[in-house]
Amino acid sequence: MEILSFKNLVFLALLGFLISFVEADLKLGFYDKSCPKAEKIVFDYVKKHFPNAPALAAPILRMHFHDCFVRGCDASVLINSTSTNQAEKAATPNLTLRGFGVIDIIKSLVEKECPGVVSCADILALTARDAVAVAGGPFWHVPTGRRDGLISNATEALNNIPPPTSNFTALQKSFANKGLNLTDLVLLSGAHTIGISHCSSFSNRLYNFSGKGDEDPSLDKVYASNLKKLKCKTPNDNTSTVEMDPGSFKTFDLDYYKLLLKRRGLFQSDAALTTVSAIKAQISKLAGGPLEVFFNAFAQSMEKMNKIEVKTGNVGEIRKNCAVFNS
Repeated sequence: MEILSFKNLVFLALLGFLISFVEADLKLGFYDKSCPKAEKIVFDYVKKHFPNAPALAAPILRMHFHDCFVRGCDASVLINSTSTNQAEKAATPNLTLRGFGVIDIIKSLVEKECPGVVSCADILALTARDAVAVAGGPFWHVPTGRRDGLISNATEALNNIPPPTSNFTALQKSFANKGLNLTDLVLLSGAHTIGISHCSSFSNRLYNFSGKGDEDPSLDKVYASNLKKLKCKTPNDNTSTVEMDPGSFKTFDLDYYKLLLKRRGLFQSDAALTTVSAIKAQISKLAGGPLEVFFNAFAQSMEKMNKIEVKTGNVGEIRKNCAVFNS
């Protein structure tokens, strides 16, 4: 395992201090007086509509993750591009994001109740939590008080969101830059227990891993063969999709970790987690343990993630429309 340098450790300690400092302005029930029905509006919408579209929980959770890894959890991922700005939505990692319309609908319902009070960043964080919980997954606390960012840049998204081709060193660095440790990396990767992926995100593992038309040797051969025969039949398939966790991709369970141990993680970034003995041991412990242990640990890591570099107080704005800056 790569050991971070003293200089980097000092930086991360300072980063952790700054994160904890801004957290002081986040609190549970932030809107209890200014918009007491806000969180209920979010939950009621999710509870009513998401059971009819259970596959939507994963995209909303992924959107929340992609938002927090670029300028913090400030709803910058929701901004539309303009003729003068390529926003985060235009970045390659975000081209397959889904669920923006859901956030827009919930925002409109909250705005009807309390105009100009509740941020899009808080709505996204709450919706992600409620979507997973309604789908039978873990519940975590979401202190509110985030404000919406004023910048959304495609290049920053490309540079900060860890791609599915990441090796372990890249993943470690990406998470450490956001104040997240290796345990958080393992647990948050567990979100891949739900959702789907386009073949284009991993087809190099099947058809051209080292640039010589070969297959990734770390991928289980039977699994790779089935993917090529049944799902990703050509190297340039940009439309077909594959279940991240075959057989239970709508269920928040431990199968993702069990598949990793069988060399059936879909992404290179998934497989990378098993290349370090200490991390593989952690995965084995999760895979063989009670589901409740995973749920509780995942919730703790989500609570850390949704506080990354939040904007509070007078920083940023409360958008009227989540896809457009106020001015």
